Amino acid sequence: MKKPLTLLAVALFCVSCAPAGNTTTAPTASTSQPTASAQVSLSADSGPQAPGGTIPATIGITWDQASKDEAVDVAGKAMADFARPAVEDKWANDLARWLTPQATADYSAVDPSNIPVSRVTGTATLSVDGANGFGVMAAVPTNAGTYTVQLLRTAKDAPWKVNRLTPPSS
Repeated sequence: MKKPLTLLAVALFCVSCAPAGNTTTAPTASTSQPTASAQVSLSADSGPQAPGGTIPATIGITWDQASKDEAVDVAGKAMADFARPAVEDKWANDLARWLTPQATADYSAVDPSNIPVSRVTGTATLSVDGANGFGVMAAVPTNAGTYTVQLLRTAKDAPWKVNRLTPPSS
């Protein structure tokens, strides 16, 4: 009889030491939304994004005659280096100096003997978007028709780079 009494005493002791179960009810989910502690804005000077639905300015890059002249010059020179189907050994290297990194990769696999144009026949003309100081399209006349040259720059003082040379659609 001593053994069951000892076991009962140990069991009661353990039960008294164990933590009590949680008898409170779980909180119900709230359907209200949290409120912001401050107004959210990702714009400079805490202004709203594109106020009034307008396109923001060119972020400090404005078109001037020097920018236009440089773009025309780069488009013409790049097209002249592109329009040399007979030059195979240094064609890609000569053209690469005018290209963006992506265009360099894209045009590295081009076989110059497959290019239908062999000379530039006039001066490039620009289609300028006054709200975009980072890019411009140039039309370059060639003996195979007018090519469209997409030029990009990363800053006002950065050089223009050709991103794409598109042949005439005819």
